[in-house]
Amino acid sequence: MKYLVRDKLFAIGDDYWIEDEDGRHAFLVDGKALRLRDTLELKAPDGRVVITLREKLLSLRDAMTVERDERPLATVRRKRLSLLRNHYRVTMADGTELDVSGRILDREFAVEYDGELLAHISRRWLRVRDTYAVDVVREDADAALLIAVAVCVIRMAEREG
Repeated sequence: MKYLVRDKLFAIGDDYWIEDEDGRHAFLVDGKALRLRDTLELKAPDGRVVITLREKLLSLRDAMTVERDERPLATVRRKRLSLLRNHYRVTMADGTELDVSGRILDREFAVEYDGELLAHISRRWLRVRDTYAVDVVREDADAALLIAVAVCVIRMAEREG
């Protein structure tokens, strides 16, 4: 399943819809303005908060947390000792890790678990400017989590670069 995400998402305070490949509203992005740290919420079409993204404060390395039901679900950080600048590690609350690598700023990268592709992020399929697709490859994968991971690494890469 592909989801279409606009880069406008990075403007805190702006709200807009992420659509599925059939053009249906899948998630509402709610950028929380006037907060001490960057905060975004991914909401279901019914208004329920599915995922909250927060910039991690007082961290030695840039990091963002992904929360579900006000509990930490994952932490996203640039991979230490990576020769590739565009390599990130997602540490889940249960200790498992996802790898994110590719050309983040070009919106051409992958999210993998133990060498298995979970999602591919790309602008290649689209003609719409400032939009990229999150193609969730596995049917049993958590689409909201994978979209949140894509948003986090893009935000972090833009701040670094």
